[in-house]
Amino acid sequence: MIGLSALHWIYVVFIVLIIGFMVRRRDTTLISILGIFLIAIVATGDLTASVSGVFKSFVFATTELLSTILIICIIVAMSKVLQKTGINEVMVAPFTKIIKTPTLAYWTIGILMMVISWFFWPSPAVALLGAVMLPVAIRAGLPALGVAMAMNLFGHGIALSGDFIIQGAPKLTADAAGIPVTDVVTASIPLVITMGIVTTVVAFFLLRRDMKRGNLEMVGTFDGEKEVETVDNALLSTGQKRFFAIFIPIAFVLDVVAMSVFKLSGGDATAIVGGTAIIILLLLSMFAHKNAGLEKTTSYLIEGFQFGFKVFGPVIPIAAFFYLGDSGYLTIIGDLPAGSQGIVNDLGIALASVVPLTKEIAVITLTGVGAITGLDGSGFSGITLAGSIANLFGTAIESGTATLTAMGQIAAIWVGGGTLVPWALIPAAAICNVSPFELARKNFVPVVVGLVVTTIVAMFLI
Repeated sequence: MIGLSALHWIYVVFIVLIIGFMVRRRDTTLISILGIFLIAIVATGDLTASVSGVFKSFVFATTELLSTILIICIIVAMSKVLQKTGINEVMVAPFTKIIKTPTLAYWTIGILMMVISWFFWPSPAVALLGAVMLPVAIRAGLPALGVAMAMNLFGHGIALSGDFIIQGAPKLTADAAGIPVTDVVTASIPLVITMGIVTTVVAFFLLRRDMKRGNLEMVGTFDGEKEVETVDNALLSTGQKRFFAIFIPIAFVLDVVAMSVFKLSGGDATAIVGGTAIIILLLLSMFAHKNAGLEKTTSYLIEGFQFGFKVFGPVIPIAAFFYLGDSGYLTIIGDLPAGSQGIVNDLGIALASVVPLTKEIAVITLTGVGAITGLDGSGFSGITLAGSIANLFGTAIESGTATLTAMGQIAAIWVGGGTLVPWALIPAAAICNVSPFELARKNFVPVVVGLVVTTIVAMFLI
């Protein structure tokens, strides 16, 4: 095992600094860039390469996030034309008769998000659900930030950490732990239920408290636009609005059918949703604006891209720093030190190697390893390490390998899969037009409380 070097300690120090800056509601761009530069210059000893490394890190982060940026831009562009033509009003009318309270909005959106995410993973689920349900929830009295929290915790949290249907996550951890995937799925069920109930209930009560205090804006205003898009009733007739209000949901339902039939998930599922949104945007622009449709199509797309890059602008520097801990290091800086498995993985291995082997310490360590490896923002990159360490600890204490594996998987995905790391939860934040950093702060207490309770439950299950 490689010993921890200056690179590892610089990375840890800047993680602490970045978290501190976020807690104090200060911008993290400067501190992230400084961290990238210091890691590069310590690793290479070359000033020119280190300066270049800052730019390369931005390119790498943008490339990694590009598909997410594009789907958000396209969905926002489509939403703009729906609002402008008034189709959005017609589409949400049936839901407003059912969802009449903030409580009902929070739990209904959350459960729908969880179910859809089980089958197609959270990113396409956010795109499918958010554009339609956000106006409904706001009318029912649930603030935009509350909608983002519901989609985030139920989708990127509960659904992705268990991954019971697609089984991408448990397959990776099970293979690394050397046990059947069914063992990991079975062991994760009580833990996922515990984590899900604790986080969503705590989040709901904290959300209700903030609503009573008047601390939350009803409509998301992260892009600085406080006014809702003005409806131009002259663009489409009432019959045309009704037609498109039926046609658009059917189009997205057909996407869901296609995902199921052709077994599309993750990026492929997101792509078919994005393509459908583009086609809808084109059709509506041409129908509504007629001769000016060509120019208006471009105008809506520009609005979508302006919004997307406003949201991602503050996130790319911090994402660039954290990518250095894993897959980005080779591209941005070069070869890893001899024996290293990546800065984040090295830190996880080092943590596991210095703790005594009791079942309680083993569970706490797996939670810690999962959380640390989740800091790169993917949630999936570190779960194989969690599986390997679970196998090691399970063999040492002669029990609980599956439970330890499931605990590491849950911690990694809840932290890195999209509830605490700002750039990982951007899909929900962007659809709701709220700050990803503010969403991360609101999620922090519920997720930490959930991890503590779930870790304690895991101790009793071994």
